[in-house]
Amino acid sequence: MNTLKMRGTWNEVKGKLKQKYAALTDDDLTYLVGKEEELYGKLQQKLGKTKDEIKKLIASI
Repeated sequence: MNTLKMRGTWNEVKGKLKQKYAALTDDDLTYLVGKEEELYGKLQQKLGKTKDEIKKLIASI
């Protein structure tokens, strides 16, 4: 998912991720422009998935 699209729908994506993975917090899902790699790293640690798996998960929402 490109940065512009991610920015535009992030609140929706964040809500769906929190529903699917109760262990995620608002801090885990804080999205800052230019800090996508940091977000992916947090999600990788929390969910135990690879970066590619995280990207596919976000894109599928």
